[in-house]
Amino acid sequence: MIQGIGTDIVEVSRIEKIIEKWGPRFIERVYTPGEIEYCSKKAFPAMHFAARFAVKESILKSLGIGLGKGLRLRDIEVLNNQEGSPFLQSNDAVKEVFRRRGISGVHISITHTKKYAQAVVILEK
Repeated sequence: MIQGIGTDIVEVSRIEKIIEKWGPRFIERVYTPGEIEYCSKKAFPAMHFAARFAVKESILKSLGIGLGKGLRLRDIEVLNNQEGSPFLQSNDAVKEVFRRRGISGVHISITHTKKYAQAVVILEK
């Protein structure tokens, strides 16, 4: 049964400008070490950072909460499996929110171009 759906679209140039302005200060506040490693290895890192940002926002939207309402962006970690598909790596804060809400599954879809990154998240009970 679907518990929640969230979607977000991010302009890659917006994330790129924020990274240029704030550098590691922004990156380390929003992204996990695993996300930073993955995105930094790409030819156009801002596109991949933007995609992960979109997932983080989509997760919050699917839960019906905003920033500061129990989860931080850095609590939400998006990694890729061996086939390249994105998945949520939950820390204790995310696990607790999901446990309280009876969430048993998370489905993530990401797409991006040079200009935009978009994510859709479906939470399952």
